[in-house]
Amino acid sequence: MNTVSQKVMRAWASLGPRFLPFADAATPDLPLSRLLRLSLFQVAVGMSLVLLVGTLNRVMIVELKVPASIVGVMVSIPLIFAPFRALIGFKSDVHKSVLGWRRVPFLYKGTMVQFGGLAILPFALLVLSGGGEAGHAPVWIGQAAAALAFLLIGAGVHTTQTVGLALATDLAPAESRPKVVGLMYTMLMLGMIASAIIFGILLADFSPGRLIQVIQGAAVATILLNGIASWKMEARQRTGTSVPIPVAGAPTGGFRESWDAFIHGPDATRRLIAVGLGTMAFSMEDVLLEPYGGQILHLSVGDTTKLTAALAVGGLFGFGLASRVLSRGADPFRMASAGALVGIPAFLAVIFSADISWITASALTFGLGTLMIGFGAGLFGHGTLTATMNAAPKDQAGLALGAWGAVQASAAGIAIALGGILRDLVTAYVPPSLSSAAAGYHFVYYLELVLLLATLVTMVPLIRRREPILMQGQLTGS
Repeated sequence: MNTVSQKVMRAWASLGPRFLPFADAATPDLPLSRLLRLSLFQVAVGMSLVLLVGTLNRVMIVELKVPASIVGVMVSIPLIFAPFRALIGFKSDVHKSVLGWRRVPFLYKGTMVQFGGLAILPFALLVLSGGGEAGHAPVWIGQAAAALAFLLIGAGVHTTQTVGLALATDLAPAESRPKVVGLMYTMLMLGMIASAIIFGILLADFSPGRLIQVIQGAAVATILLNGIASWKMEARQRTGTSVPIPVAGAPTGGFRESWDAFIHGPDATRRLIAVGLGTMAFSMEDVLLEPYGGQILHLSVGDTTKLTAALAVGGLFGFGLASRVLSRGADPFRMASAGALVGIPAFLAVIFSADISWITASALTFGLGTLMIGFGAGLFGHGTLTATMNAAPKDQAGLALGAWGAVQASAAGIAIALGGILRDLVTAYVPPSLSSAAAGYHFVYYLELVLLLATLVTMVPLIRRREPILMQGQLTGS
């Protein structure tokens, strides 16, 4: 049996570099098996994102009859902590621990906070649904408890993801760090795909009790996945707590000094603006896709949950293609622009799916549009991430990654909240004679098309400025 297991592991390892994007990031000191084990924290993050952005928003809007504006605000609450991602990464860089760890204490704290939010959430939903004895409680208690649960989940997700990516950067050699970060995000997509499929199967016969069981199972899985990911991953430094643990390349000044050095780099502000606009364009529909499929296209809970899997599959293919092209020296801003261009026909397909009378064709068009949205977002995300990493000041890759994640997550939170609010406003105040049931959804989708165009305009100077720099580098290199 031991011989068979060894053969299976060797076969799996040999398949990885060929079929798994970024698998070539593995080195003799950091093998692929260790990288994949560390990436399990991204699987836990993806599982929580599927619950918050995918399954729960549809259930709360369609089954529990919660207004989309309230759901949009609740789903965006976890992103309150997004601006602190850069600070969290910096604090973990200079953290002093009696055990000699920098990243693991933050991973532990983030995991426990994330677990706490998932533990509270089922009871909040029970109050909102009016089931059992909890149904006698006022509705605002359920809303407040759900908001608290979403807040804790968001704080835990942002902490574990930021510090986990920083730990991956610590373990990887400098030349392979961008590929390692790409592998981490690929595992995030895989985690979202697997979670969406599993949740879709478990919730095929929907009931409030089954939903509570699924959320409780996700809470336990979070503890297990993050525990396995961090086990014996970070080496202990044999130093006391009276002085910071010396780490090569760690920032020596305060957070303000490090941030000023980063933000005053060439085109740093324009890059972050482009990240924010593009993220808003690809995120405003997050809280609306599944309710749109349920209310307008009359899809079941299981079918609409699988849309999240389609979104993640598109993102995975986008990351894979971007990795292959960018590894050959392509301009990351041009890649990000290609992602924005793909998003335009994707949203048009989602919009026009409501006008197709044949139900099967309507669902297929909707699914294809959702897949293309994920694909465009993957191209855009990898392009802007690579550009940020390439332009990061020396020894500030973690801070640059945190800034990219902070802007991306903050923009996503604003977009998700706006998506729900605008949908409700259009539905409530536009006369029925001038609109259809899908008018509120379509208004948001058209607004996302405008944001995609604004993103392209913002990135044009970045593409034009980068080309002469590349040509000059090639001339001096030759």
